[in-house]
Amino acid sequence: MKNLNVIDNLRPLPINFYYQPTLDLARSLLGCILLKDSPEGIAAGIIVETEAYIGPGDMAAHSFQNRRTKRTEVMFGLPGYTYTYSMHTHCLFNVVSGNVNEPEAVLIRGIEPFYNEDLIASRRDNVKKSKDWTNGPGKLTKALGITMNDYGHLLTKKPLWIAEKRSSNFKIEAGPRIGIENSGEAKNYPWRFWISDNKFISR
Repeated sequence: MKNLNVIDNLRPLPINFYYQPTLDLARSLLGCILLKDSPEGIAAGIIVETEAYIGPGDMAAHSFQNRRTKRTEVMFGLPGYTYTYSMHTHCLFNVVSGNVNEPEAVLIRGIEPFYNEDLIASRRDNVKKSKDWTNGPGKLTKALGITMNDYGHLLTKKPLWIAEKRSSNFKIEAGPRIGIENSGEAKNYPWRFWISDNKFISR
């Protein structure tokens, strides 16, 4: 049986945590713990890689030029909510940031398994190496059981929440974001952040 005391102590971060400038939030999320409860149990991972998207001036952002659609609507609201979207059959998980009508978000790109690795492994049953279970934005959502149904969920509440970091004893590195080649000069912005030397980063 898993040690539930570990999870019981991981309470959701307060809502004011999300009221940071997006680049600061992308850094602050590193080391925090992302958790998802499901009928199969709770699975959790330490956030080790993030990417900031600062629309409407960011050509790589879904909200570039204030593009407001059914998909991006949640980004125009308050920070601290879940923005999920599908890409190549994968569900990707983002944390809404910015002020109302300032649609910004932080993509979670990689997590290090922290709790219930058996469940995480079962959801990634065709992957033998543990480092490949969660080292990508589509991989980690499958591993934790995050789906499109989580769109619009407030991250201060279960079943999907983020808890405070266990340690800040790590170095943060920054560099260009990944997979946004057709976004003009925005492809060079150093808005991807990761924990140095962590094997669960996506690249």
